[in-house]
Amino acid sequence: MIAMLELLAKNWAWVLVRGIFTIVFGVLAVFWPGITLIALVILFGAYAVVDGITAIAMGMRRSTGRGFLIFMGVLGVVAGLIALIWPGISALALLYVIAFWAIVTGIGSIVNGFGLTGDAGGRWLFLLSGIAAVVLGILLLVKPGEGAIALVVTIGFFAIVWGLLTVITSVRLRRLSKEV
Repeated sequence: MIAMLELLAKNWAWVLVRGIFTIVFGVLAVFWPGITLIALVILFGAYAVVDGITAIAMGMRRSTGRGFLIFMGVLGVVAGLIALIWPGISALALLYVIAFWAIVTGIGSIVNGFGLTGDAGGRWLFLLSGIAAVVLGILLLVKPGEGAIALVVTIGFFAIVWGLLTVITSVRLRRLSKEV
């Protein structure tokens, strides 16, 4: 565990780069809510390629356990290139994956809610969250255009928060690198 912390501390700048690119991706998605899903997929493709290259670079610097990080980096680069080469197919596929995922997990929550005994409050929370997920999935299937815009904004906010946390982490790692 200490070796991983030392590695991250030595590579704090790469962590910072990942955080900055994540924030830029999020800001573009949030402040251009009218952006099409195709444009989001292209932005995601560029982000995934840069993030994948960064992960590969970090993995190459490791002396042990580098295979997983390099594998994840290659996977990111491949996913990004697919999104850049076939944005229309990638966009529609992504939307349908999210829609079906929401429906399946929603049904799972509903089933768990009915199976929960002894906690009436928990039961209702499972049921309500399950119904919300199923409704989301159905809306995405029925109204993919509006669903795409909502997904763009949601993903954008998530990316901004994730990017900020990554930048904060890089600052802490920089301080730690001076101690190591």
